[in-house]
Amino acid sequence: MNATAEHKMIAVPSGQVTLSDRRTQRSWAVGVPAYEIGAFPVTQELYARITDLRPSTSTGDRLPVEGVSWWDAVRFCNALSEREGLTPAYRLPPRGEDIEWDASADGYRLPTEAEWEHACRAGTAGPRYGPLDDIAWYRGNSHERIHEVGRKGPNPWGLYDMLGDVWEWCWDIYDAQVYGSYRVLRGGGWFDEHWSCRASVRRRSHPTFRVDDVGFRVARSGLLEGDARS
Repeated sequence: MNATAEHKMIAVPSGQVTLSDRRTQRSWAVGVPAYEIGAFPVTQELYARITDLRPSTSTGDRLPVEGVSWWDAVRFCNALSEREGLTPAYRLPPRGEDIEWDASADGYRLPTEAEWEHACRAGTAGPRYGPLDDIAWYRGNSHERIHEVGRKGPNPWGLYDMLGDVWEWCWDIYDAQVYGSYRVLRGGGWFDEHWSCRASVRRRSHPTFRVDDVGFRVARSGLLEGDARS
């Protein structure tokens, strides 16, 4: 797998997804316009090529980048957009946390929580898009270490490692009333038990924390429905 393949974007059709929260026992439906999302989590090679940084605990070009905060991921999205001549999606304040997302921008960004789950499910209705050992690295088969992207089977829309290997940052705040600025993580990681590697599972982390099983993948807005996979 070369660097170009690892930066491949997949067209995702519009749809609707029902999100749920175990703590509040609440469920809510979200409509999702068509968009693009990375076929793989961002790799260490791609992250280093754009930022000149290698923050990960484990080392390998094709390993998912980890040890990156939510803020690191946001800055990477803007840097990748600028590298490719696209309009950055985020306006970053010189100080503080008042980041603005320009929804009209064609640049890279983090997926919303609804976009992430819609992409993960890929039209399937169960907790996972396939048998867990076939699609994900988790505690039961990872030998308690991270693995290269794309070594497990993709979901029906061609997305790899949506479950397992690394948790993935999403744009959304988890629960502002209870957890303040904590952001949503999705997907489960290499050290997690099987029950954490399900399409509906939500986790949270502070946007400044850097953890060795947390990475991200990029998304883009502005896709015409006719260009999306049907």
